[in-house]
Amino acid sequence: MPTQTVLITGALTGIGRATALAFARLGVNVVVSGRHPDAGAKLVAELLALGAQAAFFAADVTQEAAVAALVDATVQRFGRLDIAVNNAGTEGTLGPITSQTTDNYHATFSTNVLGTLLSLKHEMRVMLAQGQGSIVNLSSIAGQVGVPGASVYAASKFAVEGLTRCAALEGAAAGVRVNAVAPGPVQTEMLERFVGRDAAAKAGFLASMPAKRAATVEEIAETILFVAQAKAPYLTGQSIAVDGGYTAQ
Repeated sequence: MPTQTVLITGALTGIGRATALAFARLGVNVVVSGRHPDAGAKLVAELLALGAQAAFFAADVTQEAAVAALVDATVQRFGRLDIAVNNAGTEGTLGPITSQTTDNYHATFSTNVLGTLLSLKHEMRVMLAQGQGSIVNLSSIAGQVGVPGASVYAASKFAVEGLTRCAALEGAAAGVRVNAVAPGPVQTEMLERFVGRDAAAKAGFLASMPAKRAATVEEIAETILFVAQAKAPYLTGQSIAVDGGYTAQ
């Protein structure tokens, strides 16, 4: 059986980076993408040091030509695309609905929704022809429940959940699985921005979690690996919340 190939967007920091490292430890061919070539080269060196074959391709997921080229470059480099993790995303500008702007709406939806749509379009183009593949979209608990002060971000993640379900239905008969992983708070730079770099606000937010803490990026990466791999062949069209019990309340 040929070595599997995974493509990860938004791979240079946080969850994306941890996921790339986790796949590399399994010996999977890893293609990482983002907008900063220097950081991409550094990550590739780390992946190679773990014994994986790896490559970086710069891409802006809001541009269809760039997404198509990214997928094609992945296939050209490794001959196939078995797994895709659509992780590129932004929280946008947070605040009450009365403060939201059309600029923030377009910027947030361009990355989180259009970026996911374009990634799905071109990943599925390859996977449907192969007759197999697995895609994991990064959602959020904000794509499952309301979050005051994060209306535009939450709306974008609800849209990602809808895209996940529709793509799963289109791919199921052809052997292409599409799922989402929906983290709660994760100890990343995004979380610090989300709470306004306010220690008291962060403590209060985490206190609302039944687990009383944020997840680590490694915990989210391990969930992505489980959902993505062939050990779960009948799992498709689902969103797996990794939130320390928050959405169980």
